[in-house]
Amino acid sequence: MSIRHYLYRAPSLSAAEAIEAVRAGALIVDVRRGFEWHRTRIPGAVHLPLEQLTDKCAELPDDRLLITFCTGGLRSYGAANLLIEYGFEAKNMSGGLIDWRAAGGALEPGR
Repeated sequence: MSIRHYLYRAPSLSAAEAIEAVRAGALIVDVRRGFEWHRTRIPGAVHLPLEQLTDKCAELPDDRLLITFCTGGLRSYGAANLLIEYGFEAKNMSGGLIDWRAAGGALEPGR
């Protein structure tokens, strides 16, 4: 992924809006690294580390909104831009896991 994926701010939504979007059928795509995923995660999220996104994005569904997230929201902006470039409907969850937790979003411990 190039630097240009970080220069443009992808469409985004707040954590509260993301919680509602998930209830309506959106899929959370966790782009954090493995050790972060194993610590704590959003239930039902798909783990696809940013480093693997280009090679494995074809495994994602193309019939629903994809919401990218990371710990603070920066890496997921680049991920959302990349997914949009590949033809997916994607938005970044601004504020990442920090805001998700603050908005009352469910979390589960890693395994």
